Amino acid sequence: MAPSLEEPEAVDMDAPLKIVPKLIAPEPEHCPGPESNLAGKGDACAGCPNQAICATTPKGPDPDIPLITARLASIKHKLLVLSGKGGVGKSTFTTMLAHAFASNPDNMVGIMDTDICGPSIPKMMGVEQETIHVSSSGWSPVWVSDNLGVMSVQFMLPNRDDAVIWRGPKKNGLIKQFLKDVEWGELDYLVVDTPPGTSDEHLSVNSFLKESGVDGAVVITTPQEVSLLDVRKEIDFCRKAGIRVLGIVENMSGFVCPKCTHESQIFKATTGGARRLAQDLDIPFLGAVPLDPRIGMSCDFGESFFDSFPDSPACKALRSVVSRVGKEMGLKQDEILGDD
Repeated sequence: MAPSLEEPEAVDMDAPLKIVPKLIAPEPEHCPGPESNLAGKGDACAGCPNQAICATTPKGPDPDIPLITARLASIKHKLLVLSGKGGVGKSTFTTMLAHAFASNPDNMVGIMDTDICGPSIPKMMGVEQETIHVSSSGWSPVWVSDNLGVMSVQFMLPNRDDAVIWRGPKKNGLIKQFLKDVEWGELDYLVVDTPPGTSDEHLSVNSFLKESGVDGAVVITTPQEVSLLDVRKEIDFCRKAGIRVLGIVENMSGFVCPKCTHESQIFKATTGGARRLAQDLDIPFLGAVPLDPRIGMSCDFGESFFDSFPDSPACKALRSVVSRVGKEMGLKQDEILGDD
């Protein structure tokens, strides 16, 4: 007999995030959430030390949204990198997308790592040991090069192996600080790397960025149906949240031998892969990127795959994908990759 499921609470995608109250005790296991309209009124609230606080906290629009909008006014283009599935190379693609934009010296590029529990961007960018500098103007991002900066929770951890064990409201609060307090300056591109799924972090980023404008989302998948299954949910989330899907990228599409450059199909598509999915859902197919083991090596050493292995078929495929992303945003070729 199938277990009974409670009716899920409807989520208003257009509603701004609510003010987070300061709690005096940890949230109980079945807490409806301090920002919920049921806060302080649910069955789980009975006997909770926070009950009075949650019940009396104003549930109006977040007053920090205008501040966030003002802070991000000098950023021309904002991109989200999404995937409902973990392990498809989303963070890897984020770093390579940022490196590609930054290969044009006229571009200023930033990466915001919103994967609070699994921050991997600093390692991939070679700045894992750096820390955040705080000044009167705000938090300064860690600069990988003169025109490429990074912000991540990893820079705040005492040790590289420390786990971040936070509930949703605290993760939402840090994402807000990344947007409100980080002094990015004038950027041409801000690339936001997100964790798998369609939950707290995604709702926070969408709510906070809505007023300042988001160009759209690039969705990453691998060819197998088990990956496409979750990616369909991510695309559905984007449509419900009003986020434009710039297109879908099929990552790990074949394997390229580093010596002979022969391409073999390892993760063979069983239902047509990302190209068929793009056709079915009427979204752009941005391209297929083969798996090159040197991509992983470049990430481990914090190096740019574009600079280290420019002749790899994977590199050429990635440059083509980046060009397509720029065109979907309405940019000219010289604005994207410079001299290419």
